[in-house]
Amino acid sequence: VQLQASGGGLVQGGGSLRLSCVASGFTRDDYSIAWFRQAPGKEREGVAHIVIRDGATEYADSVKGRFTVAYDNAKNTIYLEMNSLKPEDTATYYCHRPGTDYWTRGTLVTVSS
Repeated sequence: VQLQASGGGLVQGGGSLRLSCVASGFTRDDYSIAWFRQAPGKEREGVAHIVIRDGATEYADSVKGRFTVAYDNAKNTIYLEMNSLKPEDTATYYCHRPGTDYWTRGTLVTVSS
């Protein structure tokens, strides 16, 4: 069982990035995936959550309307589409399966002003 995240980088404010989280080894679809982020000097916070079976999603207020989380069943990949990025979105982003110890390594997103 493994989660692998990728897609971070440097982007100008107002730009977009898409993060990917590949989920491998999960034999059933009764789980959810959450994206978290941690900015320097701040606590880790949840930004988006998706229930794999029915696609139900939730977002933190700070990203609502700008970020979209989605699941591609054919690729076993959970995407975090981030639009209208702001400097305050700068953080290391992680993919996590709630209720387990499965976390990806972080992928750094830097938004310049």
